[in-house]
Amino acid sequence: MNLLKQKIRTEGIVLSDSVLKVDGFLNHQVDPVLMQEIGEEFASRFAGEGVTKIITLESSGIAPAVMAGLRMGVPVVFARKRKSLTLTDQLYSAGVYSYTKNETNEISVSTDYLSSDDVVLIIDDFLANGQAVLGMLSIVEKAGASLAGIGIVIEKGFQNGGAALKDRGVRVESLAVVDSLENGSVTFHNEEASLK
Repeated sequence: MNLLKQKIRTEGIVLSDSVLKVDGFLNHQVDPVLMQEIGEEFASRFAGEGVTKIITLESSGIAPAVMAGLRMGVPVVFARKRKSLTLTDQLYSAGVYSYTKNETNEISVSTDYLSSDDVVLIIDDFLANGQAVLGMLSIVEKAGASLAGIGIVIEKGFQNGGAALKDRGVRVESLAVVDSLENGSVTFHNEEASLK
């Protein structure tokens, strides 16, 4: 995903050795052309897996998931972080700890939108410690659905989430893997420092 890496190089901001800010195209403002490319890439990587649903977590995972769902011709379900008046019962729920916010949220998906007949692709914007993905994986398991795999826009390869999921035998497809954010520079997997 050269377009994604280029966006990270030109618009990403390294805030610390562990935090990469990509608000300009993924987490606050969305670049629709990039999201279309990301959706097509996920659709290509998971073609032939029989995916019937895509699950993501509100809110930053929604744009790449919707584009993948459009390309694959399947619905996208997003796990809600807050309960609402219309989302109160018949839920699959899981606790998710956020390191960036230092809090645990309960995420939920209505039982109306996920069943044991589904083959699920999980898509998320970032993979660091893997807590969000583990929460969504728990929901998929509670529904008795099958897992096609996990699609990640940006993986922080220097944190343990990706390795822990792969050690469990889960297929993880990351479009950009960042090996380091040290010294204010982004180093992609198999590349030298590329952003200051």
